[in-house]
Amino acid sequence: MAYNYLSDFNISQFIRHALNEDIGEGDHSTLASVPADAVQSAKLLIKGEGILAGIEMAKKILREVSNDFEVEVLKNDGEMVKYGDVGMMIKGKAQKILHAERLVLNCMQRMSGIATATHELARMIAHTKAKLLDTRKTTPNFRIAEKWAVAIGGGTNHRFGLFDMIMLKDNHVDYAGGITKALQKTKDYLVLNKKNLRIEIETRNLKEVEEALSVGIADVIMLDNMSVEDMTQAVKMINHICEVEASGGITKETIVKIAETGVDFISVGALTHSAKSMDISLKAVL
Repeated sequence: MAYNYLSDFNISQFIRHALNEDIGEGDHSTLASVPADAVQSAKLLIKGEGILAGIEMAKKILREVSNDFEVEVLKNDGEMVKYGDVGMMIKGKAQKILHAERLVLNCMQRMSGIATATHELARMIAHTKAKLLDTRKTTPNFRIAEKWAVAIGGGTNHRFGLFDMIMLKDNHVDYAGGITKALQKTKDYLVLNKKNLRIEIETRNLKEVEEALSVGIADVIMLDNMSVEDMTQAVKMINHICEVEASGGITKETIVKIAETGVDFISVGALTHSAKSMDISLKAVL
């Protein structure tokens, strides 16, 4: 069973830690200046263009801060938005709105940027069978939001962490003493520990692809930083024996040709580590 990173427990834990990081012992600016009994409204104002993501996260943040908010959702996750659109309206205690404001915006700005970047690349390879994957190149303690955004944008989540599949990268292979030893040791480890995990191994050239095939343990063979020509040859060599992932420095300029080689997956770290955040504001409505 795949790890459910979007469980209610995981999301609630993330939100509580993030609110504690921001509010600490108290939001003194708000407590000092805004009456405790003041009830006000605010609108989530979109100041960019792309795929909106984080509305469901924002609703959960608002519920964590107060059960008394009235929330009207005007734009949903996955919708295309433009400058001037309003994503949601919020009414409730003014102090509570201000307590939630920054976490809502931090999540939605980052998530919308990632969803937009993901949508663009996924659309470019939609005519092929290749699925667009994210990676573990995420912001520490913010992975749950970033991977959620990839899914909203039309991408597919790869492993969430080090615990939910085996991925033997170049350093694992080198430390183990080569492709064959790395795979054989992995098989022994899984049997000994009674674990059923998918195995992926990174290969750097066609010789390593051939060696990985000869061992016959891997569920996925990764083609790392190979040329399109070598990827095409590798796909033919593998011939559906296992799944194939392309990885390493993939850009808008190269992704279509790579997808057309016949690989099953294309992983792009830039989805989460380089996407530009969307400009979104929370503005008082008086």
